[in-house]
Amino acid sequence: MYLSGEFQDKEAASRALFDLKAQGFGLSTLDVFSDEPLELPGAVLERPSYMSLIVVTCAILFGLLVIGFVYFTQQNYPLITGGMPLFSFWATGVVFYELTMFGAIVTTFLWFLLESGLVHRGRRPLAPTIEPGLIYVRVQCRDDQAEAVGQNLKSHGAKNVTTIGGAA
Repeated sequence: MYLSGEFQDKEAASRALFDLKAQGFGLSTLDVFSDEPLELPGAVLERPSYMSLIVVTCAILFGLLVIGFVYFTQQNYPLITGGMPLFSFWATGVVFYELTMFGAIVTTFLWFLLESGLVHRGRRPLAPTIEPGLIYVRVQCRDDQAEAVGQNLKSHGAKNVTTIGGAA
């Protein structure tokens, strides 16, 4: 079940989020929606991102695979080179660079889709229709926690608390 509270200012929404986190609700159970970019205080909804580590690692691995593939191709395909080196870094450097960057770009795109939740949404409800000036805090909770979560949202200034799914 999900409970959604409508807040008019970000300080009240931040206090409600801090209180919900103190009650044991994890970052995966809390969602915040707004019609404009919302800068919350630090540590309210800090979700760790491993995008830079994954992208750099995959770019290095992809680059090594490309170098290995080019080297293997040049060594195993019989060419008459007239005394010139068979494997020349300068002749294939552009290929290495371009395909390494291609691997980094593809990894960035796929990891963004994965981290943002656009690929694997599970059974989460869609984002609500957002009215201008309002901040929506949505909490995933069990049926027995619904009353306490609703009281928490109302005590921190939620204008309206609605239930999505589950028994009310």
